[in-house]
Amino acid sequence: MRPGAGAHAPGRASRGSAVVDFVLVGSLVVLMFVALLQLALALHVRNILADSATAGARHGALQGTSYDDGVARAEELIDAALGAAYSRQVTGSVVDAAGYPVFEVRVRATVPLVWLLGPQLMEVRGRAVVEEGL
Repeated sequence: MRPGAGAHAPGRASRGSAVVDFVLVGSLVVLMFVALLQLALALHVRNILADSATAGARHGALQGTSYDDGVARAEELIDAALGAAYSRQVTGSVVDAAGYPVFEVRVRATVPLVWLLGPQLMEVRGRAVVEEGL
């Protein structure tokens, strides 16, 4: 018998395995890429909400402005960056921090996630010391 002939030839058993390898590795790479995009989206939304809450708290804590102005400023920034769907639950209140009055803006929003079974609730807070209390 000549080498390579017959049913036990080294090339015959592995024929078509490159296609299967490509599909398996390709699907894993696509899955990891989509997971990275999802993480980037969630972090982007969280950072925008946190920055808007902090800016609203600073604006509302200024002397000569009202707390409602700070809440409105946070809503305005969120609307401009993410859309009105993210600024529906923006609240402001004065809390005590180490004996000083602090204006706190709290933003609650849902972040659309794919693998964690739907939208997840996210809450961020921004704080600033009230100038009138100093």
